[in-house]
Amino acid sequence: MSGPMCDSCFTGVRHEGEPEGKIEQIAGIECYVATPSGEYDKAKVVLFLTDVFGIPLINNKLLADDFARNGYRTVMPDLFQGEPLPRTSCWMTRHGPESWHPVVDGVVAALKAEGISWIGTTGYCFGAPPAWRLALSGDAKVTVVSHPSRLRVPEDLEEYAQKAKAPLLINSCEEDKAFPAEAQAKGDDILGGGKFAPGYERTYWPGCSHGFAVRGDMSNPQVKAGKEGSFEATVKFFNRYKSL
Repeated sequence: MSGPMCDSCFTGVRHEGEPEGKIEQIAGIECYVATPSGEYDKAKVVLFLTDVFGIPLINNKLLADDFARNGYRTVMPDLFQGEPLPRTSCWMTRHGPESWHPVVDGVVAALKAEGISWIGTTGYCFGAPPAWRLALSGDAKVTVVSHPSRLRVPEDLEEYAQKAKAPLLINSCEEDKAFPAEAQAKGDDILGGGKFAPGYERTYWPGCSHGFAVRGDMSNPQVKAGKEGSFEATVKFFNRYKSL
């Protein structure tokens, strides 16, 4: 998976709020963990796979908290091992698949060892390939990606259709150089219309650009609708397939 990233992958608006989760070590990896305040299914986890801003971005932590409010313990591993984005070619080189594979695999193995039997992934931008990987390996029961980057089109879409068993939701938008209209249409062509038996959906948010689901400008009504709507669609998708 070595598709494109774009300028919008590295920009956005910081949201306001006070995170409620905690930093924990899982398999020696720093993770932000948001836990529901009431009763919840201890065998289920949402694995939150971040954009390039990682755990330090408050927006990511607030979204994890929102999943916890909807009844899912949510684990956000540090994909960048203490080095979230400075946008340089060296940074991109250091954070290729060989750097995040052991992070993701280690956290997943530790979660399974503690009794987790259902993992739903939600991958944003940079987090889409890790989510893809866990679907292809059979570790994820449900996959959601929002404004994905670094996916090869059509190769990765075709591989998902052929090998994955996890239902897939893609939250897409109007302006997205990393996953443009042609890629969105290709996804529908390969996976839609009942062709992908486990289940496929794609939401489309007009007036939104890459990053809208995490780093959008909430003063813009269309972007606010896209951010909130894609989150709602993600939770509903998890709920629909939580018995897998």
